[in-house]
Amino acid sequence: MVAYQNHKSLQKKIVDSPITAVDLFCGCGGLTHGLMRAGIAVQYGLDIDPQSAFAYEANNPGAAYLTQDIYDVTGPQIRDMFEPDKLTLLAGCAPCTPFSKLTHGMADHHALDLLDNFGHLVKTVKPDLVTMENVPELAERGRVVFDRFLAILDRHGYSPRWAIVKCERYGVPQSRRRLVLLGSRLGQIELPDAPYETPSRWKTVRETIGDLAPLKSGQVDPNDPLHGASRLSDLNLERIQHTVHDGGTWKAWPDRLKLACHKKDSGKTYGSIYGRMWWDKPSPTMTTLCTGIGNGRFGHPEQDRSITLREAAMFQSFPDDYEFWPADQKLNRSAVSRMIGNAVPPQLAKWLGKALIDHVRELS
Repeated sequence: MVAYQNHKSLQKKIVDSPITAVDLFCGCGGLTHGLMRAGIAVQYGLDIDPQSAFAYEANNPGAAYLTQDIYDVTGPQIRDMFEPDKLTLLAGCAPCTPFSKLTHGMADHHALDLLDNFGHLVKTVKPDLVTMENVPELAERGRVVFDRFLAILDRHGYSPRWAIVKCERYGVPQSRRRLVLLGSRLGQIELPDAPYETPSRWKTVRETIGDLAPLKSGQVDPNDPLHGASRLSDLNLERIQHTVHDGGTWKAWPDRLKLACHKKDSGKTYGSIYGRMWWDKPSPTMTTLCTGIGNGRFGHPEQDRSITLREAAMFQSFPDDYEFWPADQKLNRSAVSRMIGNAVPPQLAKWLGKALIDHVRELS
């Protein structure tokens, strides 16, 4: 019933929207969901991953998912997707792997030109509005690619505005830095001001997941398959039992539990690995591997387990009833973890959408 009511609320928000949108590289729908919550009517989401189709369509009423490679998408195809007689928005988050600081061999990465393809579609379709989100490293390691994208926007009259922002300042309960961009052919557009500027106003781990059912290692909430803790090995269970509650790390373990890399000088600086989150701070950045305690500070603040898929989704600011996998199918944990880690936080997307709506209304 809650999900149904949320769908009705979204449908009501977008019924008279002045903007019609297409979301490229849409994944499970984080950007689409946020834009719709801001009042933008998203007609289609395009992505190469067929496993994201269910999550996208189950949570974003009226938006259709197309499994398609961006290399095969044409300008006329995109134009036909927009609702007639409305202002058009082309949105997207080109996969950030080539630019991430975790990626090696960037020059040879197969996804290096995805942002170029996005720019080509902007040039061909000429939508009224553009929004893009990516990793901060796009403006550093990927600067040549980013400059090409900005040049296209400049040449076609979008006067783009971009910045690297802290997502926690936009209501996302997570320490996450992202590059965001808005462009408009209708007139000067500005990025939204951060509504939660000071740390005292940032949403914390406690406020986000503190009311969820407690779990042990390997246990699943019978009311929510996504709220299930990965089963830890006996050794890792002992490790987290020796990790101090509320922000503890491996540095408090007895030597017999420490990894060989922890005992090297080079490994002593990696304090977050196998660490617990803090109750009264935002979570660390969610990744595609964020439900494993060996992949970062992904231990629950006090329960002896890693965070669950549901908790990871909530740290990404997805609603707590967002559906990621069909109920009648066996849950694919790795697929859902990948969707969540790669998603645009809906709460950040909502503020970008609100800026677009305000911009259009100011010009009308």
